[in-house]
Amino acid sequence: MMTNCIGCGIKLQTNNPKQLGYTPKNDATYCERCFRLKNYNEYKEVELNNINNKILEKINKDMYLTIFLVDILNINNETIGTYNKIKAPKILVISKKDIIPSSIKEDAITAFLKKVYNITEDIYYLSSRKKYNINKIVDLIKNSNNKKAYIVGYTNSGKSTFINAITSIIKGESLITTSSIPNTTLDYIKIKIDDITIIDTPGFTMDNIIYEAKEYDLIKKVNPKSYIKPITIQTKENTGILIENKIYLKLNNQNSITFYLSNALIIEKVYKERLTNKEKVLINVPDNSDVVIKGLGFANIKKSCKLQINSSYKELIEVRKSLFNKEI
Repeated sequence: MMTNCIGCGIKLQTNNPKQLGYTPKNDATYCERCFRLKNYNEYKEVELNNINNKILEKINKDMYLTIFLVDILNINNETIGTYNKIKAPKILVISKKDIIPSSIKEDAITAFLKKVYNITEDIYYLSSRKKYNINKIVDLIKNSNNKKAYIVGYTNSGKSTFINAITSIIKGESLITTSSIPNTTLDYIKIKIDDITIIDTPGFTMDNIIYEAKEYDLIKKVNPKSYIKPITIQTKENTGILIENKIYLKLNNQNSITFYLSNALIIEKVYKERLTNKEKVLINVPDNSDVVIKGLGFANIKKSCKLQINSSYKELIEVRKSLFNKEI
């Protein structure tokens, strides 16, 4: 009897190899797409239309407890804005704690989130790979008097890895297909654990992003799998900094800028002007501020400056108070 793929949640079918959910076997548990991704690391791009609004409508209608995952490199106005649109009971979880530099303490992140982004709910921290706080978050779900809980977050926030960590502890196996490629999870996946049901969802997708959907190598580089080492660059007046030959930053003074991005990304100094007046935007950056690069991470700039960036990437950039501001 055909059912849903336990890897991505799509309804299984044996009729059309060109449509989602295809499997050549009537008794299969994975669709062909998930099977090949899981066993051969082969990717098949899928676009989910209007997925953000559809997920929000469903969880706000059902009103089940919602666990919202966001990793520290993806804390920005868009991700927190989506979190604030959730009307159901919710918990904010900062995932991938193992990639966070030890200099960034949990209490400091909590104070920062509450002050800068006006978060009022409790905040928890998670590392699925290190099994850090897995049981604590499961206990939060069990003690919430909810029999069902949604696990939500943006692409690559660690939703499926978190659920696999739970099932590997309780059931001894990982079930859900995980990948750096957006839209790996295509539909809702329900997993019964004791007397509660955990529901994995498709990932929210960002309005703008640095990479194209088919830039698989860059997508892998953007999402660190292990601890990130901050990179500090001392700049002279009008020093340019180029990230992956895409994002161009130029400071107008001597300064210090520290990047908190995946160490797989190429960051280099450049000394020749790369942009025309029509191609650049100037942003005022106050003392000790973070320049957030949506989808990548952030950079801390010590002294106030005028920052020049590509106009084509202006929607990716926001300036906020520093995570390291002791006055917060």
